[in-house]
Amino acid sequence: MAQRETSPATAAEPKEVLAMITQQKQTRMKHRLTFTGFALAALGLAVAAQPALAQTKVAMLLPGSINDQSWNAQGYAGLMKIKESGYQVAYSENVPAADHVEAMRDYARQGYKIVIGHSGRFLSAAQRVGPEFPEVQFVAGAGGGGLGKNVMSIDYDNTHFGCQLGVLGARMSKTGKIAGVYALEGLPNMVAQVGAYRLCAKRIKPDIEVSIIYIKDIEDAAAAKEAAFSLIAGGADFVAGKLNAAQAGLIQAAKEKNAFTTGRSFGHTAIAPENVITNVVEKWADMYAATADAVKAGKLSGELVMYGYNTPATSGAALQQTPERAYHPAVPAAVVAELDSYKKMFATGEMKLVPTKDDARGGK
Repeated sequence: MAQRETSPATAAEPKEVLAMITQQKQTRMKHRLTFTGFALAALGLAVAAQPALAQTKVAMLLPGSINDQSWNAQGYAGLMKIKESGYQVAYSENVPAADHVEAMRDYARQGYKIVIGHSGRFLSAAQRVGPEFPEVQFVAGAGGGGLGKNVMSIDYDNTHFGCQLGVLGARMSKTGKIAGVYALEGLPNMVAQVGAYRLCAKRIKPDIEVSIIYIKDIEDAAAAKEAAFSLIAGGADFVAGKLNAAQAGLIQAAKEKNAFTTGRSFGHTAIAPENVITNVVEKWADMYAATADAVKAGKLSGELVMYGYNTPATSGAALQQTPERAYHPAVPAAVVAELDSYKKMFATGEMKLVPTKDDARGGK
């Protein structure tokens, strides 16, 4: 299909271009190209000192739907923030694993100089394609590493926020049993968050019971709901989670059984405002933009960049139940103060966690 691009001179009247990957006609991928502006400095994945990237096109691949009110919606919002800053952007949603490599390669061939895979699951594809396009910056959001000079990962420090959720759960539980529903067992950021959740809950109350269930599909709301029902039936009255579309199933179960739970967006609070005690609201727009501070003039990056309470540019995420408050009103002031103390300990480096796979294990 022929493609049309809006030049900087005509950016005031953007046009939409549809691009299809020839080998992926049978997938559910959607390609939408929206063209705006031309300055790249605010994006942060390239710098003004590199003329070749001065008017870079930026593409993002997402593993699920941008309407999931969770992970994919956050990535899309970050891309739209980039667009508002004056960039030409494109995205593909619902990209299956089998198409990761070819989708990244296709965008690079089309002249996209920054290709973002909004999931750690895109890292292996980026590492495979990166050497073929040494002038393209490949980024894996929530990835666990990099490669060479042009494949990088960025993420927020899941140990910081997983720990706070563990403290919150331990303090708010009346049964002495808390739980979590997760997916992608063994993925580094899952190990970090789930392991920290268990470690910090035990740090507060050594005898507390922490039960974890991993579901097979991070998008499966029905499976998440059934897992949550099982955990609540076993006595858990606080059930955390880090899922995509499946998060809604977890929250619905907590609502029906009157348990506390956690979300990933204000849309999750809206589903069950009396049950969602807080959300881990991830700041992907800030993280993608703040990457500029980690890239030297004229160079691409092959690093893993982690943001948390100890990084001045952005914390990478925040605990927010609503835009106006961090936690449900039921959380006592003393507990809020304790959670703030953990935030300060992470910020100063007084507290550091390195959870293991055993810490993040399924079961008790």
